[in-house]
Amino acid sequence: MSNIELGLDTFGDVTAGADGRQLPHARVLRDVVAEAELADRLNVDFIGLGEHHRPDFSISAPEVVLGAIASRTTRIKLGTAVTVLSTDDPVRVYERFATLDALSNGRAEIILGRGSFTESFPLFGYSLEDYDDLFEEKLALFAAIRDADRSGRPIHWRGKVRPPVEVASVTPRLERPPLGAWVGVGGSPESVVRAARYGFPLTLAIIGGDPRRFLPYVELYHRALAQLGHAALPVGIHSPGHISESDTRARDELWPHYEIMRNRIGAERGWPRTSRAEFEREIEEGSLYVGSPETVARKIAATVSAVGASRFDLKYSAGTLPHEAMIRSIELYGREVMPRVREVVAGTSTPSGEFSGTSR
Repeated sequence: MSNIELGLDTFGDVTAGADGRQLPHARVLRDVVAEAELADRLNVDFIGLGEHHRPDFSISAPEVVLGAIASRTTRIKLGTAVTVLSTDDPVRVYERFATLDALSNGRAEIILGRGSFTESFPLFGYSLEDYDDLFEEKLALFAAIRDADRSGRPIHWRGKVRPPVEVASVTPRLERPPLGAWVGVGGSPESVVRAARYGFPLTLAIIGGDPRRFLPYVELYHRALAQLGHAALPVGIHSPGHISESDTRARDELWPHYEIMRNRIGAERGWPRTSRAEFEREIEEGSLYVGSPETVARKIAATVSAVGASRFDLKYSAGTLPHEAMIRSIELYGREVMPRVREVVAGTSTPSGEFSGTSR
């Protein structure tokens, strides 16, 4: 795993200004572009923008924001975290990312998923009763388009929830196919096997609990690939976190914004209110990567080693956490965390083997 890829993700969470008031969506979107520019200068491997259709997140059209980022960056891979394929059209999704790939000189990637929120279903006229069928069929069509673009053969596809596709190709054609595409899953065995069936790399959204509990899903994925006759494919991890100069400072900076976000979403889903103690436990034992560069690097290295991942993307935004705090977190991630993670996974430094740290 010495060639581990290290990226960053954001949903464009609506942040707070210096006066504590929430900023307008337009300002947040411009800040996201600036954050991606910094990540590119720091040689971060990937920037992923999550698609949402709700007022607490600003990014509903990630491809448009990625196009702006493409014009201001030179090397960073540009993708999503995730694209909600169930309520979109696979042909249009492919066209948009093929266009982004052309404009960015081959840097476009896409993570396809069903999303953890369901606002897009009523917004775009889809029924939640078709939740599974929509994703299954649209992923099949996307895979058919990707494979046809790679082989140069016409597309012949028929399904049940949309009209058939019988065309020579989808444009623009890629200069260097195939389009980089992953499937993002939250941990259901069916989703893991589906990703293997269509030959997509797997991204695990690990947002709570000990990340090692996802190892059986990774093993299932590799078994399914082998049984289906596919070559080995990479596994990535998406998890939230925040970095500052010390563990204590990072926790204190993140906690009030995390609390607001967690309780807002929890109220919608019937969860009990969170507590500082629960927050601390998730940092110490779970999937919050919060602390000093040394602490976060050690925890990332332990996770990718335990799970066998070849990419780790840190979701650096969290509720109203201010832009300035995220900028500092990105700087520390690029300058200090990434080199330390690579030293450990390359075997030139000794990992702790634990998921917690106390660099106060």
